Amino acid sequence: MKEDIREVLINEEQLKNKVMKLGKQISKDYEGESLTVICILKGAVMFMTELIKNIEIPIEIDFMDVSSYGNQTTSSGVVKIIKDLDSSIEGKNILIVEDIIDSGLTLNYLMKILKSRSPKSVEICSLLDKPEGRNVDMEVKYVGFIVPDAFLVGYGLDFAEKYRNLPYIGILKEEIYLS
Repeated sequence: MKEDIREVLINEEQLKNKVMKLGKQISKDYEGESLTVICILKGAVMFMTELIKNIEIPIEIDFMDVSSYGNQTTSSGVVKIIKDLDSSIEGKNILIVEDIIDSGLTLNYLMKILKSRSPKSVEICSLLDKPEGRNVDMEVKYVGFIVPDAFLVGYGLDFAEKYRNLPYIGILKEEIYLS
């Protein structure tokens, strides 16, 4: 797998430090409150598990599986909910944890759905933000890293379900996803 990576963009130490800072900021912002963390499967699992270790307030976790990519390198724009939440979010503080925001189409759709369920608040925490790829305006409260418009893998991010287990974020060589 490592030979398929053109460049390591964010190393393990950088990831660890940023996730710790995000957890501390979230803890401070929600001090005295509880929080429901919604992990967007599958890409955000590694990020979410490390993030919640650094959140020092009461939390619940839940999962959603939402797809707009399939095995493509760009969003189709058609969002499909594969797995919905297990519990009600009415009256709760919600933090959506995402691996990367690219076009913003998936999260924009997801925000509308979740807000219609009457939570107390809904915010987004994304490890990566790729503003060059944005198709919709979005407010993201917590962002780990601003990244270039490249195809990224590792630390949960995949191409055709591969590379998720890399401990860093890397840029995938073009010949891998163009072939």
